[in-house]
Amino acid sequence: MSALIEFEQVCKFYQMGDTVVKAADHISMKIEKGEFVAIVGQSGSGKSTCMNIIGCLDVPTEGTYRLNGRDVGKMSRNELAAVRNEMLGFIFQQYDLLPRLNLLENVEVPLIYAGVPRSQRHARAKAVLEQVGLGDKLKNKPNQLSGGQQQRVSIARALVRGPSVILADEPTGALDSHTGREVLKMLQQLNEQGHTVVLITHDNSIAAMARRIIRLEDGKIVYDGDPAAPEATRIRPAGKGGEAECS
Repeated sequence: MSALIEFEQVCKFYQMGDTVVKAADHISMKIEKGEFVAIVGQSGSGKSTCMNIIGCLDVPTEGTYRLNGRDVGKMSRNELAAVRNEMLGFIFQQYDLLPRLNLLENVEVPLIYAGVPRSQRHARAKAVLEQVGLGDKLKNKPNQLSGGQQQRVSIARALVRGPSVILADEPTGALDSHTGREVLKMLQQLNEQGHTVVLITHDNSIAAMARRIIRLEDGKIVYDGDPAAPEATRIRPAGKGGEAECS
């Protein structure tokens, strides 16, 4: 049985003038259903490229990316959009909430695009807002909330279609440390409930909250394993990078 997320020798190259930049350089990895994985690395390591490919926002230059057994690289633009809507829930550093809509309406947006009837939209949106502790603020506007509460709304919006994967890109980047820990605890709880969570971050202390760390440097995997191991947070000296095979 195939993994939920599988990279097989995935490369992503960009032409920058006369130079070819290898944003992802023959990355192979598997993420199984129900895992909580942090993909960690500094700016330029390739983590954002991996996020875009996992999220079907981009496709590999070479190699194969399979999502739930399907080759994403062979999908049309419409098929990619459908997969994003059906299988992936996105949480970003900036909450991207619509300021004129109340919380219930903000969370309903993905369901409107999916053609879900109004009564079902209301019920689902209300349920996920209650799940993230905002059931008493359904009619509030985003500007009436704290940063942490706004991020909870974005989590509810990510959950409302029942995605196979929750993809969180620097979800605590705009929050203070206390509120950030609350958001990470929520992601851990969602994982304990059976959700597959992929966390993208540059911060080792945040990555350590996951159950598995994949560390990238210069577009290559240099570590894949236990967050508690010393190697999980060790940055290799320049020129000593390598690629670690993943399970």
